[in-house]
Amino acid sequence: MNTRDWPIRGKLAALVVTPVAALVALWIFATTLTVGPARDLLDAQTLLDDFGRPGEQVVAELQNERRLSMIYLADDGGSSELDEQRRRTDAAVAELRRRIDGEPLRDAANDLLDSRLDEFVGTLDALPAGRGFIDRRQVDRIGALGLYTGMVTSAFQGFAALATLPDADLNRQVGALTDLGRSRELLAQADALVAGASTAGRYAEGEHTRLVQVIGNQRFLVEGAVAELPQADRASYRRLTEQEAFVRLRTMQDDLVASRARPRVALGEWRSSHDAVQEAMRDFELGQADALAERTVPVAVGVLARLGAAGLLGLVAVLVAVLVALRVGRSLVHRLTSIRAAAQEMADHRLPDVLSRLRRGEDVDIAREAPPLEYGRDEIGAVGRAFNEVGRTAIQAAVHEVTLRRGLNEVFLNIARRSQGLVHRQLAVLDRLERRAEDPDELAELFRVDHLATRLRRHAEDLVILAGAAPGRGWRHPVAVVDLVRGATGEVESYERVDLTTLAPAAALGRAVGDVIHLLAELIENATAFSPPHTRVEVSGRRGPDGYTVEIVDRGLGMTPAAVEEANRRLVDPPDFNPAESARLGLFVVARLAARHGIRVRLDTSEHAGITATVLIPADLITDEPAVSGPSQERMARVTRLPAQPRPRGGRITRERPAASTPVVPLTADRVGPVDLNPDTEGLPRRVRSRGPATRGPRQPVGDTPSPRSPEEMRRIMSALQAGTARGRQIGAAQVRPVDPAATPEPPTTTERDA
Repeated sequence: MNTRDWPIRGKLAALVVTPVAALVALWIFATTLTVGPARDLLDAQTLLDDFGRPGEQVVAELQNERRLSMIYLADDGGSSELDEQRRRTDAAVAELRRRIDGEPLRDAANDLLDSRLDEFVGTLDALPAGRGFIDRRQVDRIGALGLYTGMVTSAFQGFAALATLPDADLNRQVGALTDLGRSRELLAQADALVAGASTAGRYAEGEHTRLVQVIGNQRFLVEGAVAELPQADRASYRRLTEQEAFVRLRTMQDDLVASRARPRVALGEWRSSHDAVQEAMRDFELGQADALAERTVPVAVGVLARLGAAGLLGLVAVLVAVLVALRVGRSLVHRLTSIRAAAQEMADHRLPDVLSRLRRGEDVDIAREAPPLEYGRDEIGAVGRAFNEVGRTAIQAAVHEVTLRRGLNEVFLNIARRSQGLVHRQLAVLDRLERRAEDPDELAELFRVDHLATRLRRHAEDLVILAGAAPGRGWRHPVAVVDLVRGATGEVESYERVDLTTLAPAAALGRAVGDVIHLLAELIENATAFSPPHTRVEVSGRRGPDGYTVEIVDRGLGMTPAAVEEANRRLVDPPDFNPAESARLGLFVVARLAARHGIRVRLDTSEHAGITATVLIPADLITDEPAVSGPSQERMARVTRLPAQPRPRGGRITRERPAASTPVVPLTADRVGPVDLNPDTEGLPRRVRSRGPATRGPRQPVGDTPSPRSPEEMRRIMSALQAGTARGRQIGAAQVRPVDPAATPEPPTTTERDA
């Protein structure tokens, strides 16, 4: 049983209840041990009346029937006296059975006596069958003697089970009376043997030996039983044995032992002496049994009196123990509860308040925030003093942790700013190389490096966001949503797997353009990273009264409901950055960017077993899209699948552009081409994928696929593309505020100062 998680009150209760329960159990056990013997003493009279006297009467009748059966077997004639005796025996047995089956005797008897009573009744069940053997003379005198002797012996075993009283003197007297009864039984056995042998005129084989053994055992039992009697009872028995019948019977027993051929005693004289001795010994035994039963009552009363006194003292002891335990336990609980309340106050209010003040840059007085509390000088007081030290240490650790976090943010911000400067310089160098490049393969490699640099810029901005500052990119004029989505797609590694479906015309204010692009790029890259490479990621947008909604749908592995719920909770209430949770870095960046502009981001399970990321840009950041020249005022975008091999131009649908004097040839999927920038609108540069240079080999004509171009024609096309790229960058430079690390730094923003 684990008690570590028990409450303090439960542990104290167990500490108190356990000894009290043990004391109560010990008291109950002692009471049971005492009440049982007292009850046995009170039941002694019941045992004597319901088993002692009826059982002794059955034994006497069986002894008489045994003697008459021995005479019957020794004489060839019938015996009406035997029939009359059998009826008396049956009556005594019936009365005994009635008493044994009664509830008073069974309730007063113990387990040993119950078993002995059942055995005695079982031996009596064999009496009719034994009588049949005797009537048919199928058994000799020794066999008949054994039949009745077995029944009488079973009766005396039951009498012996009565000697289980709690008083040793009483038990010794009960045992002495039982032995006297056994001696009478041996005397009755000798009478039966003498009667049979006298009737037959001689001893049967083994009868004399049996007679000698019976007489010897009878005298031995009498001597032992008399020695166990009290002094007064012993004297009474000795006076009894001095009577003439006892002396005459003993003389005749000596003569019987000496004569081996036939009994040399007069049967009538033997019979009269035997009956007198039997009657005297029986009366002595019954008188002693009655006196013994009367003596058990005061003994039982004394036992019950001692039991009552012990029970009262035990109850008083239990009550005192409970009262003392409750008083001490209440004191301990009160003091421990005060310590718990102080600890709870420190954990729930003081320490969070100190952390929030430290993060706001306020000074904290440790001595005032964790004042020492007094809890006494015992072990609980030592726990309270240890808690005071823990509180001071916790506040000191909080101060050090906030200081370390500030320094870590400064390191992140410094590294991020340096990385941003290097990336922008790298992009400037790539622009110059792209303008001077004439080889299509070299230009394609430069475009690929340009794409990698764009992704590096986003990761550098991640560090700036983690440090709590704002990225340096910004726009002065609104930018179309379709350009935002294209810009975000251009910052993703697997951009060729992204399909732009219907995008309703709208534009985002310039102050939110950089963060919205970054936010969408994180979500799109997450969709491509956690979906199979052969699947597509769809991006769509619609405008509503509460803002502009962008949906990013993938067909990936999806998330469990618990994971989706946890992610949405972090997006609604972004926690502090925890470096240990690097796996959720993108989610943290999205939450920070969304919280900065009031953008709502939610993840849901899509119908394609993937995830749908819904981005709601608030209405105060959305405006009308700048005018688009062309026959159609609806702005649509569709990025089709881009295989490794060139595809026909008819398979892609692009935004309507004004006719250019120089054709623009898209690059293959592994290249990022020059930007396509409408000089009349405020938009982001849009790179156009190339179909691949003509030097890659001829293509198979499919549908309206144009015929292969010559190297000279491709050179002219790429030259026109470079010119368009340069013109677009010049126009973009006039509209986009550049971030030049080499230029004079602007004053730090509020967010940067906070970081």
